Amino acid sequence: MIFASDNWSGAHPAVTQSLERHGAGFAAAYGASDIDKAVERRFNEIFEREVAVYFVGTGTAANSLSFAAVNRPGGVVMCHREAHIAQDECGAPEFFTHGARMVPVEGALGRMDPGHLVSELGRFRPGFVHAGQPMAVSLSQATEAGTLYSVTEIAAIGEIAHERNLAFHMDGARFANALAATNASPAEMTWRAGVDILSFGATKNGCWCAEAVVFFDPKQAEQFPYIRKRGAQLFSKTRFMAAQFAAYLDGGLWLELAAHANAMADALREGIGRSAHARQAWDTRSNEIFAVIETATAERLRTEGATFYDWNAPHDMPGLVREGEGLYRLVTSWSTERGDVDRFCDLIA
Repeated sequence: MIFASDNWSGAHPAVTQSLERHGAGFAAAYGASDIDKAVERRFNEIFEREVAVYFVGTGTAANSLSFAAVNRPGGVVMCHREAHIAQDECGAPEFFTHGARMVPVEGALGRMDPGHLVSELGRFRPGFVHAGQPMAVSLSQATEAGTLYSVTEIAAIGEIAHERNLAFHMDGARFANALAATNASPAEMTWRAGVDILSFGATKNGCWCAEAVVFFDPKQAEQFPYIRKRGAQLFSKTRFMAAQFAAYLDGGLWLELAAHANAMADALREGIGRSAHARQAWDTRSNEIFAVIETATAERLRTEGATFYDWNAPHDMPGLVREGEGLYRLVTSWSTERGDVDRFCDLIA
């Protein structure tokens, strides 16, 4: 009953087989191989336009180097208060941008509020050198709270960013889960809603180590090859990353895997909803569930073999957890088995 993180899951057999198939023999290095080029064309098909795509090893690298590509002196990135880039990347975005700041924007359940975004941007007056200057707006899809932005909500934030000549970035560590939970296409959820740069995550959803930075205007990416190289993310044998993406994207496998993870989360949500010892902390739609569970029940679940994380309550929900309770995060993945979900639900009932 592993619900700690989708990072704990292994690689899908199709991805492993693709790595084995492309592991023999010789292939051009540094992104010049046939399979590298084939995967780049596949990204064009998925997003229904020509894009510039660059493989990197981690989601933190994808986010940090994205900001480095659009940075300005005294640069500021506007993001949700509890965004991964602000809370869980150990200052890497600041490091790779040589000091850009992550400025928090409030919003309920992990979603940036457009009104608060406008207000925060208003604190940076043009020409006031001491405050620095905004250079990007970044949102997470799905959010760190397991919630989703609608395409309309994304477009509203994109409009605010573009009115101020700011790059609009999406942290898509769980982008596939967001797509699987909606009827939106990859194009509708990104560039058609104004997104300029996407950190496209695959590691959490069945790959071994595969992330990508996608620029929807290739002209914006002209300096990125140098930024990636300087950031130590230009792998010589990029065919091994391309081989993962080739299998992952083939025949819609990536969306099938995400849909399974979401379905397992739905089953967990139902089980928690039936329990007298737990409740959902808030509604989620992706593969993350946040539950308030009696601490004694949580200890018993762990004794029975369940693995999940303790979690901090959001800043705007101070009274969420009562005495004798705890807040916990449970995450399903492409490899979560229904039997484990059912056993957990039986135990918590």
